[in-house]
Amino acid sequence: MTTDFSSLNLRAEIMQAITELGYSEPTPIQSGMIPLMLTGVDVVGQAQTGTGKTAAFALPILNNFVKQKNPQALVLAPTRELALQVADSMTEYGKHLHVRVLAVYGGQPYGPQINNLHRGVDIVVGTPGRLNDLLERKVLNLSEIKTVVLDEADEMLNMGFVEEVEKILTTTPSERQTAMFSATMPARIRKLADRFMRDPQTVAVKRSTLTAAAIEQRYYLVNENHKTNALTRLFEIEPIHSALVFARTRAETSSLANELVVRGIPAEAIHGDLDQNARERVLGRFRSNQLKVLVATDVAARGLDIDDISHVFNYHLPDDAEVYVHRIGRTGRAGKTGVAITLLSPKERRRMREVEALTKQQVKQMELPTAEDITKHREAQVVEKLRIWLGRGRYKRELEIVQELIDGGHDVMNIAAAAIKISRGDEKQRPIAEISEVRDDRRERDFSRGGPSRGAKRESFGRNEKPGRFGDKSRVKGSRTHEEGMIRLKVNKGKAHSIRPNDIVGQIAFHANIPGNVIGKIRIEDKISFVDVPEDVVDQVLKHSGNYRIGKEKFSVVKAQ
Repeated sequence: MTTDFSSLNLRAEIMQAITELGYSEPTPIQSGMIPLMLTGVDVVGQAQTGTGKTAAFALPILNNFVKQKNPQALVLAPTRELALQVADSMTEYGKHLHVRVLAVYGGQPYGPQINNLHRGVDIVVGTPGRLNDLLERKVLNLSEIKTVVLDEADEMLNMGFVEEVEKILTTTPSERQTAMFSATMPARIRKLADRFMRDPQTVAVKRSTLTAAAIEQRYYLVNENHKTNALTRLFEIEPIHSALVFARTRAETSSLANELVVRGIPAEAIHGDLDQNARERVLGRFRSNQLKVLVATDVAARGLDIDDISHVFNYHLPDDAEVYVHRIGRTGRAGKTGVAITLLSPKERRRMREVEALTKQQVKQMELPTAEDITKHREAQVVEKLRIWLGRGRYKRELEIVQELIDGGHDVMNIAAAAIKISRGDEKQRPIAEISEVRDDRRERDFSRGGPSRGAKRESFGRNEKPGRFGDKSRVKGSRTHEEGMIRLKVNKGKAHSIRPNDIVGQIAFHANIPGNVIGKIRIEDKISFVDVPEDVVDQVLKHSGNYRIGKEKFSVVKAQ
């Protein structure tokens, strides 16, 4: 196994770049993949997020780089955030080779991307939807591609991009090198590999083990719409030095960070839309303790090198238990202890069981601090500050003011009480956030006894449900659904328009920038369809209604009436 980058025989320009970045030893996935990719064979890398996958394919591509008219490497990524991250990394690794890397993704104007392609690009990194758009417009030429990389292939398929990925692959030369990276290897991933790869070599990095002796893990059961309030209460009580809060989407990181600031907690969001300079400024403020909280997505948090994080918060539990392991591993570093806290809604309980199964550890359930707990904590902090100042004795002028008040006929006890009252004035600006009681409904009680969970129902009925499942018309009509926390939306296309569940999932997940696996039941009728989405992403989904389409035909999404 390779133990040093110098033994890989990479070009001097690449070695200079990775030395400047402080890299010395390759990670296991890099040690296994780089020598194979340098030989030109097809490869499959099975490794989770945070294992150094980008360098594993970027360095061989850059090592084989030669100037040519059209792009010579193509990287497909499931999200705009990952596309930007990969493009930034490849630019950094190839800076001494003057490689031109372009990220293309939806939600941005076509003009700048097309102009860059006309000027000439060496490596294209993009999401499947935008890449197909550019191919249809005949502005992206893949005829000279030497290497194609499918990054996070399982996530691309989860988001319904399989057909778009296949269409892109058919436009590249048959003799290309193909590299696929996936955290899991379900049958559909293997099927894709069998169809588009030639005798691929496989490198599998073992599932990470949780070395959590220094990490205290706990969770709090809370209703979905009160998670921010719960987070605020915990920030009141917890001895937080610095915290990393994981959210699901770029939009959620921004809204949550803004809400925390409004509530008096210094926070900033870090996501894929930040350029490198802005990212470094935010991290600089965090490292220097000017900033207490970072709110990030899993993708945007990659590459964070901060050893002094006291708390990691899961605002939502990730779909993959291994991502949970990677998240909480960001605290309890460098010989210090850390705390990992999950805000768990009732519908996320199944995933917590998966986490416990993977880590072989039970995550302790705790009760959120009550309003009385927070009031007592605030009072204790005031008393502690008073004791500190009484011990210091540095309040000569203040004593003179007290004496003037006594001379004016005021009682010393009343003076002290009034002073404390003034010192606590800011508490009025921080009302204790309301928390509703979590209702342990029938569905959850069934699950706790081994009955079907929401996830199991989706699995058994599939996205296009069996006839009769929605036989009760009252359940189809309106924005109410039979699932708590979900809202029913209506799509103006149905069987007559050849729309499929994958079309709906893929388009909504991509354009609204939400994980495909949070989308609930889908029912396709003759001329319309219905889809359930979590209540907290409804506005996001509706906002992008004008962007959804099947082929070249757009479809709209509105709240069901």
